[in-house]
Amino acid sequence: MSHRRILSGFAALAAAALAVPAFAASPSTAAPATSPNVSTTATRAAYVGSPQDEAATKAFYDAVMKSARAKFAQQAKSGRKVTAVTVTYTVDAPTFRSQIASSTSIWNSSVSNVKLAEGSNYDFYYTEGNDSRGSYASTDGHGSGYIFIDYAQSQQYDKTRIVAHETGHVLGLPDHYSGPCSELMSGGGPGPSCTNAYPNSTERSKVNQLWANGKATLPQAAFHVAK
Repeated sequence: MSHRRILSGFAALAAAALAVPAFAASPSTAAPATSPNVSTTATRAAYVGSPQDEAATKAFYDAVMKSARAKFAQQAKSGRKVTAVTVTYTVDAPTFRSQIASSTSIWNSSVSNVKLAEGSNYDFYYTEGNDSRGSYASTDGHGSGYIFIDYAQSQQYDKTRIVAHETGHVLGLPDHYSGPCSELMSGGGPGPSCTNAYPNSTERSKVNQLWANGKATLPQAAFHVAK
């Protein structure tokens, strides 16, 4: 059965899609109509960097971590040993499947305390469509989240950078639009010419720190540290 989502109920903003300056996670009053487990009171960060943005990004991270904890509790009971938290996603964005795979590879090669994997028992999903606000990450704060990739914005900005940037929100990183192109979470701030899709050393360290802390809250029996 297809998981095709139909986005509805979004309030239009003044900026046209091609004029959207940056990628983001932004506030919502609606989610894809047929999306599984998604509340109509989703939390998204403000479109420009702000304390609200950081709070909403943390909400996404906390929701994903909550889902991961539940899975790891089950794994601990079964005696399964793991070396990192695995965050599972599914893809309902066929246009961007290649870029999603590239983003997964980039993040998995960049950090060690958390890994991304495609699967059916997912913590979040990717979807696609048209929205005047561009691409964003969204969560209802209860273990349900999705990344929306905007068609028009993807024609203006590097597709892989968009996907990797939004995935950074899932892993706990907030927007920082004033940063340089070398900073993944600067999003569209540096302009369309920026094609860097890799987190810098500071971003990598932050994600490892966040998920090391996350691991510490999970059942210790579920972890095996390779030596």
